[in-house]
Amino acid sequence: MSSPTETERCIESLIAVFQKYAGKDGNNSKLSKTEFLTFMNKELGAFTKNQKDPGVLDRMMKKLDLDSDGQLDFQEFLNLIGGLATACHDSFLLAQKRH
Repeated sequence: MSSPTETERCIESLIAVFQKYAGKDGNNSKLSKTEFLTFMNKELGAFTKNQKDPGVLDRMMKKLDLDSDGQLDFQEFLNLIGGLATACHDSFLLAQKRH
């Protein structure tokens, strides 16, 4: 059996990170607001520390919570990761154009 590709390892990592934070409040298939805040502060601390608006994480959670159940399922979590990856990629492309 061949070892996983880099992309497969990235997918496994995303699942593992989600599972690490989901379920502390009883439902391991969704992130509660508390779990989401813990995830953001521990895994994306550089992003959260640079926010001057204390309500930004609450608004992010509401925007990501497409079914308005007060929690983020894995698809909603992936929307966050995808949005952040897109922003990072855009910044990378901008930096390349400047040099």
